[in-house]
Amino acid sequence: MFPRNQVRQIPKSTSLRWQNAAVPANRAFSLLRYVPLETRVPLATRFCVCKRTLSTPAPMVNVSDLSMERYHALSDATMTTILERLEELLDGVGNDAYEVDYHSGVLTLNLATHGTYVINKQPPNKQIWLSSPLSGPKRYDYVPESDDWRYSRDGMEIGELLDRELTDRLGTKVSLRLEGVSTQVQE
Repeated sequence: MFPRNQVRQIPKSTSLRWQNAAVPANRAFSLLRYVPLETRVPLATRFCVCKRTLSTPAPMVNVSDLSMERYHALSDATMTTILERLEELLDGVGNDAYEVDYHSGVLTLNLATHGTYVINKQPPNKQIWLSSPLSGPKRYDYVPESDDWRYSRDGMEIGELLDRELTDRLGTKVSLRLEGVSTQVQE
């Protein structure tokens, strides 16, 4: 017999499935008093914990050399350009349920039943973050060599992702033309 607070090694042949899964939790725990102490499985092993075996590649660490002033100039120019291009796009689509809004560094694109995109500035990290209903959250760093904002895990530019997903969602070819960020900065 093992005391209640002592952990013991469980033989590999022991089943770790929870036998009373269909029983409400309070009833399931009360049923434990009928199970001999030596056959009880510790709480931590009662439920199957799945180990993730596949993952996306690790992000390339991209410590930005941008000054805070330069970051704000580039990110503001990018956000303003995205806002203007999305307004043009939504005017052309003509669906009143679609709307774009920009306040305090947060741009929200609501496509009604197609979901909501949120694009916002992250000054502490010198990044632009995008949350997509299709691809999830992504963090974009400014890359001076290509003069655009890129996601470090897959190397995709923010405009490429928006063009592809909005083309898919709206059923019409979308090109936001976001390349050349530094040329849009007002000095």
